[in-house]
Amino acid sequence: MLNSLIRERILILDGAYGTALQGYGLNEEDYRGSLLGDHHLPLKGNHDLLCLTRPDIIREVHASFLEAGADIISTNTFSATTIAQADFGTQDLAFRLNQEGATLARTEAARFSTPEKPRFVAGSVGPTNRTASLSPEVDQPGYRNVTFDELVDSYSDAIRGLAAGGVDLLLIETIFDTLNAKAAIYAAMSVNDELETPLPLIISGTLTDASGRTLSGQTCEAFLVSITHAQPLAVGLNCALGAEQLRPYVAELAQKCASSVSVHPNAGLPNAFGEYDQSPEYMASIVGEFADNGWLNIVGGCCGTTPEHIAAIAERVKGIAPRPMPTPDSDMHLAGLEPLTVNADSLFVNVGERTNVTGSARFARLIREGDFDQALQVARQQVENGAQIIDINMDEGMLDGTAAMTEFLNLVASEPDIARVPIMIDSSKWEIINHGLKCVQGKAIVNSISLKEGEESFIAQAKECRRFGAAVVVMAFDEQGQADSYERKIQICERSYRLLTDVVGLPATDIIFDANIFAIGTGIEDHNNYAVDFINAVAWIRDNLPGARTSGGLSNVSFAFRGNNPVREAIHTVFLYHAIQAGLTMAIVNAGQLGIYEDLPNNLRERVEDLVLNRRPDATERLLEVAGQFSDQQQSSNENS
Repeated sequence: MLNSLIRERILILDGAYGTALQGYGLNEEDYRGSLLGDHHLPLKGNHDLLCLTRPDIIREVHASFLEAGADIISTNTFSATTIAQADFGTQDLAFRLNQEGATLARTEAARFSTPEKPRFVAGSVGPTNRTASLSPEVDQPGYRNVTFDELVDSYSDAIRGLAAGGVDLLLIETIFDTLNAKAAIYAAMSVNDELETPLPLIISGTLTDASGRTLSGQTCEAFLVSITHAQPLAVGLNCALGAEQLRPYVAELAQKCASSVSVHPNAGLPNAFGEYDQSPEYMASIVGEFADNGWLNIVGGCCGTTPEHIAAIAERVKGIAPRPMPTPDSDMHLAGLEPLTVNADSLFVNVGERTNVTGSARFARLIREGDFDQALQVARQQVENGAQIIDINMDEGMLDGTAAMTEFLNLVASEPDIARVPIMIDSSKWEIINHGLKCVQGKAIVNSISLKEGEESFIAQAKECRRFGAAVVVMAFDEQGQADSYERKIQICERSYRLLTDVVGLPATDIIFDANIFAIGTGIEDHNNYAVDFINAVAWIRDNLPGARTSGGLSNVSFAFRGNNPVREAIHTVFLYHAIQAGLTMAIVNAGQLGIYEDLPNNLRERVEDLVLNRRPDATERLLEVAGQFSDQQQSSNENS
């Protein structure tokens, strides 16, 4: 019914419960009631407790917003998580608070519902009072006072309570840290698997100032990209700013959001006393312009908004057509603090390889020695040199890979000039990938999963990646081993594609195939066509697996010429030139060491092209004949850099 109504008219959300409850002049006894009379900590201001101690007041507030015209009322459970309630020593009441809060709202919504105007209950899920992406300690940027798993457990308990109380949907709101929101989404998806009728989601972020970023640094579009995997009923903005300040970001959301758009701003900005002075009429005039522009599907109010504000807004948008549902695009969307869109017109995407302990001896040494400050410099240099994504790998025998990945990603999150680009979490160990996903607020890429251990493991890992909202690199690897021929490459990629799209439900635009780049020029005849097979497989994937992208580890192709950087770079340049023409989307490269095809010396380019394209049987020997002319023995080799 909601899906139908949201296409027919702009739906009205309620206003601020904190504002309404402050107007009652409640004292400590109201918050304690008979239930918590002997509680050892002060409770005044813990509004969620009123669901148990003064349910009469909560029902009154619900009724006031319903009388004002709200189609959707929120439960009075914004801080009813075990984490937030722990400050008051009432964490054991969290489930009950959510269940009772939902029951109160459900009762009032049912009382006001008519066939012409049904009313709905949104279970309010607030952000908690902790942040998973930021350290509370200035001198310890890698420290966190809450883990992703703790957030998931806390949110799951709250959501189960809301579901038990009968909510129609979940409102994950006032998101200042997208990693917290991803934990709430993860919890909601898990709980929805337990329910006969899954609860749809509205996800609402908070831009904290005029920069248009969340507290944890994401832009509006990056936030949108990072939570789209939840397939929300609506995505919106609320709190922190008034409608005037939100105007450009609502416009951006309306343009780019694939779902409905929801907005519930504050009644302007707070005055010197922390109060909100914007009148119902003035606020309604601003959000009314949003509706006139075709930006809105759901609208309500946050801090400072009263039933009078909601009534004025409802009257102003009455009869205005809702924002039409857009047609989803076929682009790949990734995000760090900022978005990265990979579409048909995009240039080749560089994935920085130097933050990989298996590919950079220097980076491996820095991580082993615990010199994370210098290791961050390696990441920064990759971004400065043009890497649009950075690949991070901690698979080294002397390392605790899980701990190293967690610490490094937490530190990266504290460096905006690095964290602005998406992260590729690279490991052959699922445990490391899983922990890495719990540290990244943006939309990351998992590198990699494969059919190596069979379909059951492949599907389970892909479903977990989907719950985190990550794109996946899929290796051309199955139960029989790595694909080393064109035929095997396309067979494994097609099989993987069908499983991911048909069984897992992963969008095709979140699939990146690595069809295995192997070394050429090794002197072994069977290796001569490896580059050609890869390039042809890339073209086949482009033409036959719609939406999927392609990638590969570039340094592998020139491994036989290690020690001669100029020749290796020439091989990389020629290989990429032809692979990109075939449709290669991205590759893991040293962003500072990529040449330009047209700038290669003619005699070197011809011989390298003979090798890469397997144009003659003596290609390796002919390249070796001239390799010495281009060798730079003074230059540190890639393996030692």
